[in-house]
Amino acid sequence: MIGLALRLAVAGGREALLRLVAIAAAVAVGTGLLLTTLAGVNATDAQLTRYASMYPQETAGGSADPLLWSTRFDYFRGDQIVRVDVAATGPDAPTPVGVPRAPGPGEFYASPALRKLLATTPADQLADRYPGRDLGEIGPAALTSPDTLLVLVGGTPEQVGGLDQVRKVTRLDGNSAPLPGAAVDLILGVVAGGLLFPVLVFIGTATRLGAARREQRFAAMRLVGATPRQISAVAAVEAALAAAAGAAAGFAVFFAFRSQLAGIPFTGMPFFPGDMAIGAPEALLVALGVPAGAAAAAWVALRRVRISPLGVSRRVTPRPPRAYRLIPLALGLAGLGFALVYRPPTSDGQTALFLPALLLVMVGLITGGPWLTMVGAKVLAARAGRPAALIAARRLADNPAAGFRAVSGVMLALFVTTVAVGVMGTITYERGPAPRGSLEAGRLSMVLTDDPPVPGTLLADLAAVPGVRNPVLVRENPVRGDGRDSGVIACADIPPAYGRCAAGASVAEVPPGLIPWRESASADRIWPSSPVDPAALAGLPAGSVAVEAEDPVAVERARTVLEAAFPTFYVAPNVPGDFEADFADTMRGWQRLADLVVVAGLVLAGCSLAVAVAAGLSERKRPFSLLRLSGAPVRLLRRVVALESVVPLLTVAVVAVGMGLVAAHLFLRAQMQYDLRVPGIGFAAVVALGVLGCLAVIAATLPLLERITGPETARSE
Repeated sequence: MIGLALRLAVAGGREALLRLVAIAAAVAVGTGLLLTTLAGVNATDAQLTRYASMYPQETAGGSADPLLWSTRFDYFRGDQIVRVDVAATGPDAPTPVGVPRAPGPGEFYASPALRKLLATTPADQLADRYPGRDLGEIGPAALTSPDTLLVLVGGTPEQVGGLDQVRKVTRLDGNSAPLPGAAVDLILGVVAGGLLFPVLVFIGTATRLGAARREQRFAAMRLVGATPRQISAVAAVEAALAAAAGAAAGFAVFFAFRSQLAGIPFTGMPFFPGDMAIGAPEALLVALGVPAGAAAAAWVALRRVRISPLGVSRRVTPRPPRAYRLIPLALGLAGLGFALVYRPPTSDGQTALFLPALLLVMVGLITGGPWLTMVGAKVLAARAGRPAALIAARRLADNPAAGFRAVSGVMLALFVTTVAVGVMGTITYERGPAPRGSLEAGRLSMVLTDDPPVPGTLLADLAAVPGVRNPVLVRENPVRGDGRDSGVIACADIPPAYGRCAAGASVAEVPPGLIPWRESASADRIWPSSPVDPAALAGLPAGSVAVEAEDPVAVERARTVLEAAFPTFYVAPNVPGDFEADFADTMRGWQRLADLVVVAGLVLAGCSLAVAVAAGLSERKRPFSLLRLSGAPVRLLRRVVALESVVPLLTVAVVAVGMGLVAAHLFLRAQMQYDLRVPGIGFAAVVALGVLGCLAVIAATLPLLERITGPETARSE
């Protein structure tokens, strides 16, 4: 039977070859995306494992001399620089990963990206922070990403031992950080829901291409004596042949573009090409599982033929879908609503609550899609005033599941993207960096904790930097006893752009940078007065220093001056938003992933629509031909076909975006107490262009209608 199946698959004429090519193309796209997903998870795991090398665990005992290790963070124009200070306490101290030896006092190694930055930036903005001899590059084994800014600075045991959070390390292996299960669930949930499901829909739709003609052929084979098992074998071999060719093409495309895929910063930073690796078990699973899945889909599609040789002719209107299909959707929204009342205290517990709730919403959208399509068909029928609308509404009402099947990928892609964009856009707004050019973006401050005394010339040195104005010292607040929350300053020293004291006050309580947390600078702000005696103010320890810089160059020059004055700093000089720099990069990476999800999902949905419309036209050639012979114009038939696709498409688009906004709002309120910021015009434009693209695909298939519905078709069928 295998030989006969192969012959039937390739010798069935142009239609059979077209079907094989369409299935192979769908499988190639699905295989490539599946391999990219698996490789992306492996690459993220590799990134986190190397990230752990910056935070080695302190080890006790052992015969090796300890290596003193302190990790700090610096910033340059919104990018985070990881600074690691090390000092070997003896000849047997371990060597840091990625370098041939530990740097000594006055020596440092830098990552390739940082070395490039040092070479192209004036020294007073960056290089003067790392005086000494440059020993060379840090190897990839210690870098999270090719863009990582990392400097490994050597010092004496006394110098490094006096830094905050210093570790004594006797071994640097075994600091692996496997990818957390929550992150795996998040990545796979987003990609599988937003990308792989449209791929499966595309594969299933392509597999059904020409299904009516194949069912008739298989039914004829049954009538001449073929058994159900033989028919299933023929169908499975046909599907597996196309799927195997498509899987091979998918592997080829993935490996051809792996380097380009690695350069896309999906997690906020690009991968090394070698990180995008596929293990042998994963490759074998994909290579065997994809063709097997296609064969299983073909086997399931022939259930009518297996029942009886005449099963093909027994076509009845299926039962209409009921509203109970929306139960998973209601349960998912209820789960998100429950999180408003009770939020688990641990991250694993939160993942166990939020992720199943979101998955239930996604399942509910898919299971409830046919019911929504039926509702849309009824609305169309109620408002129909022309024959085309009545015919389309009747067909959708008879089989809403078939009408929804082709656009189900659009619904899921839009839902996942709306949730992702809504959540990430709101978080970025709430916690993102200050806008470039704003007063806050130029407010550089440094909190002084256990730092050496302030040099007497510090304020003069800062004032001498071009573009730097109003350097001030904020003293520790003796009333509160903790200068980190607020400090005190003479009212006369407060720059006018940052507020003023109450009438009659001489000393005010202010935050370290003269800007309250998560607020903007304001000249109208009135600071609370302090009972500190103005005469005693100069004798209080310095709690922070702040300057106003007019441009990014002045910010970096002032930052370099401050770090030279306080080389043992724990918290680097920063402007509002520096602490969120990595977070903002990560959010931008996830937003890129969301953009990829919606674009790829809508493209795949458009392909599914094209195949579904073409397949539907092929299966209904004779009815359409008879309608033409009875006097129906071609434009009427085109309107029927267009409405059958447009009504489900627009219905699911509106529902998906609406449910996505609701789910995003519930998640934000439960997890972060944020109110959803509705995505802006950019997101609306992407969705509108995607829907218009799908409509264009539908329109592109309509010219086929005239060619296949001539009088000869009615006579030959």
